[in-house]
Formats: sequence, C-alpha cells, structure tokens
Amino acid sequence: MIFENVYFITGTAYAGKSTMVKLLAEKYNGIACEENYHDVLLPELDAKEFPYVTYTRDLQDWHEFIRRSPEEYLAWINGAAKECEILELRILEDMLKKEDSQDKMIFVDTNISIETLHKIAKHDHVLIMLSDPDISVRRFFERPDKEKQFLYQLIMEELDPEAALQNYRKGLELINSQENYNRLLNSGFNVILRDEKLGVQGTLELVSKKFGL
Repeated sequence: MIFENVYFITGTAYAGKSTMVKLLAEKYNGIACEENYHDVLLPELDAKEFPYVTYTRDLQDWHEFIRRSPEEYLAWINGAAKECEILELRILEDMLKKEDSQDKMIFVDTNISIETLHKIAKHDHVLIMLSDPDISVRRFFERPDKEKQFLYQLIMEELDPEAALQNYRKGLELINSQENYNRLLNSGFNVILRDEKLGVQGTLELVSKKFGL
C-alpha cells in the first residue's frame, strides 16, 4: 500500500522534525501526526505484544528509566521503534479510511523505518532531517518540552546527578551515533541538515520545497 497524501519526516534528535510537522499542517490546512502520536493507542495495548512501548506506561518508579545502562536504553529505543511502526501504520490506515482525512495532506513525525518507508511512500513524500550527532546529545535537555525537562529533573534527584547525567548521555550517544547518522544520510531520501542560519521559517520553506508543495 502506498500512502498517497502522507508526508513523512524522520531523522535525528534536535533536527526540527516536530516543529516542521506542526507548521506544515498549519500552512497547508493538513493533519499533523506529531511526535509519539501513537500514544493514543497506548491504554489498550497488551504488554506481552508490545513490551517496549508499554514499558513506560506500566513503570512504577521513573527513576528506573534513567538508571538503565546505555546499552539497555539503546535496546529499548530500537525495540520501541519497531513496535511504534506497527501502531503508526495501523493509525494511518484507519485515518485514510475516514472521509474528513482523505482530501487532506497528513504530515507525520515518524518512527517508521527507512526500509518500510521505501515500500509505502512516494520518494518525495519522505524527508530526513539531521542534526550533528554531538549537538543532538549535548543540547538534548535544552529543549523546553515537558518530557525532556521531566527526565532532567529525575536525573538531578539522583544521589550523584553528574554520574547519572553522564550515564544518560552515553545512551544518547549510542542512539545518535555517527553510524546511525550516516545510515539516514545515505538512505536515498531527501535530506535537510539543521542550519541555524535558516531559522524556523527558512527551514519551513526548504522543507515545503523538498516535498514539492
């Protein structure tokens, strides 16, 4: 199945994916499927079928989340991404069946893998947004969204906050590795590298152009 009116944005952290999805939907009177939009299905999921996605749903003490080893964190991220892909495809398929969605463009901040995107999307309906791996890690907690600040506060509550922060950053380094960056860079899809000089509006114009809008 090819998702005709769906535009997918994927890439690395701190590249502007969420912002662009929101602004594109506003600019073109479309639908925004923003970061973690699959969470709408979270309450009904079976933990045996989706152990990675439901991990945080069923977590009793969030300090356990930030105390995991970098390798455990990476394994959870990779496992959750695979499960998210199943849920995202389910949501998008249902969305496209609804009359009020069929004539609208849908912009998605996605976890769907590069391999799957090659199968389900038009080439110019996928965009890779990348930021320098070092910046993705170093500026991770500078973003104002509640999730990042919540995690930062948990880290600061640890007996040794600096050690806890370094442990978490090592996990981020594994996720935002140069190897992963290169894999996305050479995915075969259009790529935009984060450029502070462009600003939000300049980036929006460039993204729109890449999508042929």
